[in-house]
Amino acid sequence: MKELDYDKIKEVAESHREDMTRFLRAMISHPSESCEEKEVVACIKEEMERLGFDEVRVDGLGNVMGFMGEGDKILCMDGHIDTVGIGNRDNWEADPYEGYETEDLIYGRGGSDQEGGVCSAVYAAKMMKDMDLIPEGYKIMVVGTVQEEDCDGMCWQYIYNKDGIKPEFVISTEPTDGGIYRGHRGRMEIRVDVHGVSCHGSAPDRGDNAIYKMADIIADVRSLNNNGADESTAIKGLVKMLDPKYNPDHFEDARFLGRGTCTVSQIFFTSPSRCAVADSCAISIDRRMTAGETWESCLNEVRNLPAVKKYGDDVKVSMYMYDRPSWTGEVYETECYFPTWINKESAPHVKALVDAHKALFGDERIGCEPSMDKRHRPLVDKWTFSTNCVSIQGRYGIPCVGFGPGAESQAHAPNEITYKQDLVTCAALYTAALNLYDGSAATGDVTEFRAGLTNNDIK
Repeated sequence: MKELDYDKIKEVAESHREDMTRFLRAMISHPSESCEEKEVVACIKEEMERLGFDEVRVDGLGNVMGFMGEGDKILCMDGHIDTVGIGNRDNWEADPYEGYETEDLIYGRGGSDQEGGVCSAVYAAKMMKDMDLIPEGYKIMVVGTVQEEDCDGMCWQYIYNKDGIKPEFVISTEPTDGGIYRGHRGRMEIRVDVHGVSCHGSAPDRGDNAIYKMADIIADVRSLNNNGADESTAIKGLVKMLDPKYNPDHFEDARFLGRGTCTVSQIFFTSPSRCAVADSCAISIDRRMTAGETWESCLNEVRNLPAVKKYGDDVKVSMYMYDRPSWTGEVYETECYFPTWINKESAPHVKALVDAHKALFGDERIGCEPSMDKRHRPLVDKWTFSTNCVSIQGRYGIPCVGFGPGAESQAHAPNEITYKQDLVTCAALYTAALNLYDGSAATGDVTEFRAGLTNNDIK
């Protein structure tokens, strides 16, 4: 392992501030909602080639990959390059794709979530090549992944199963507010369908209104999220998994990750007309899963809600499947289940980032002044939302850890911003951490908790 000059690493990272700002603004300028990432892929590919990556390629799904070094083993930095849409344009104070910059920040859709992370990773790889800091026996991989906003981790299912790429460990560059993140809750997307019978709206008693049935079910879903877990509570709330009484094996992990949640995210119906009783209704449920919850337990919780049981065979509870074509036209069908995971804080790949941060910046989160209101928290923590790590570590057990520019609170919000200082900080930390990683110390299981998989045979 080479002795690192941390001051030099910080100096070189700082020298790339203007280039990283330019590159991130170029990415933001290309609208890149899920399945429409073609232009931003071309932008990233061009930048990698200009910076002298040893190999740049785009796989069948449309993920863009750049490699530095010639080793047989891979250390990877991952960031998704798709974004959500802009929502109501009136909520934006400036053009979300043209954006703007100030001394401290960069404005525009995708800056924090999460093209900024790809920007820092690309320049970290350049730094490692220029400074002769690619660890012996390894190549450095930077991947800009697609369709994460639609289906977290599906891109990595493709990389693992179709491309056959299995890194030794992965740094996720999702935004972490200056922290090092070693886990997050899983999630799944649940659909509830209710059958009814239509009739003329002038005599609704002749029919069976599916919307009314669903209203009862929605009230129970809300109770499942909001209720406590007292013995007298008919629908015990999801907070129960923080209690050793209900979650004896994993309550401590659940307390680290936070309780599970559920919310109704979409509603659909069919009806012959606006003057008829609805004959079907369906809802989507966004279910966030903490340690100790399984895909089966989450489905069964909904199936056992009083209103669902009341309507019996007229109700179907199922898990969504995902099959949207990527921007290349490729379809990789998978289930909408995204497993929960936590790393041990003592794991070598987590320790590498912690040691790098302490050597470069100390043992507390840093950032420019406008970012610090949310950063007075432990350096090592977890995400609130979900990332590609649901596949990288959740499905495949490839060690991963998070450190990325920007703020979780900016994700999916209008007037999204990220911070120039974070771009520099992350590029420096990636360079140091990948050199401090000791693969020989990675013995045994580095995982604190990993949820089980379904019985679906997904290749």
